[in-house]
Amino acid sequence: MKVPRTTVTTLIAAAISSASAFSMPAGGRSFVSRAVFTKASKFADFSSNRSMAFRRRGGATGLNMIFGNLFGGGAAAAKIDYAGLDHPGPELATAAEAGKVLVTSDRDSNLQVATFAAGCFWGAQLLFDRVPGVAYTAVGYTQGPEESPLYGQVCGGSTGHTEGVVVYYDPSVCQYKSLLEAFFGFVDPTTVNGQGNDFGTQYRTGVYFHTPEQEAAAKEYFEEEQTKYRRQIASELKPAMPFWPAEKYHQQYLEKGGRFGSAQSAEKGCTDKIRCYG
Repeated sequence: MKVPRTTVTTLIAAAISSASAFSMPAGGRSFVSRAVFTKASKFADFSSNRSMAFRRRGGATGLNMIFGNLFGGGAAAAKIDYAGLDHPGPELATAAEAGKVLVTSDRDSNLQVATFAAGCFWGAQLLFDRVPGVAYTAVGYTQGPEESPLYGQVCGGSTGHTEGVVVYYDPSVCQYKSLLEAFFGFVDPTTVNGQGNDFGTQYRTGVYFHTPEQEAAAKEYFEEEQTKYRRQIASELKPAMPFWPAEKYHQQYLEKGGRFGSAQSAEKGCTDKIRCYG
């Protein structure tokens, strides 16, 4: 059900008024960034180009409460319950806590691992779930230094992470090139720090390789794609960093019904248009 604009405004105002949730920038003025409200703006029209200073750990408690109300629970937790996530969430979290980047699944060694960022991770997950040969996916936060980031913190743009999706695929069925084709068919790779209506460093796009073989294949594909554009490709091509799974309510969000309770198909080979917000 659509959240009324007044409700969103009230929730956000309540969070901002709790000064303990945010640190005050120099000069004593507290501003709200457009990036912070990117998700909320899917429900209401907010516009601001000011910046907000976050504490690097636990600094988005108020925002997590907002998103918990908007998206149906879980966001207000002080820490994500990684053990309560479906596979591959727990093993991804265990690897991240150890500072590791998986090359193959710990549980299913025949499955290789790839990481992509394609703007809002809801649509990206559905995109890859539809690719034949993809066994599992998980959405989360990657390419940032902070440990165990929460959704509200990442939305603030202060942790350095981007919303990403990890893909577990069977190389005997699905070649890495097929994943690259899906990625470049979904994004505008020339857009800097955003896709569609979502903007901010947390929505930057990228291909994050786990092996030298993935790196070589991706470099070749990037070079081929560049010939199709006058502008320089802005999507990152970098080594994968530890991947922190997102809160459970974000996993398979669109398949479960999304914002409007209208489930979208994750059937292999499905070509239905992906409604990014549900």
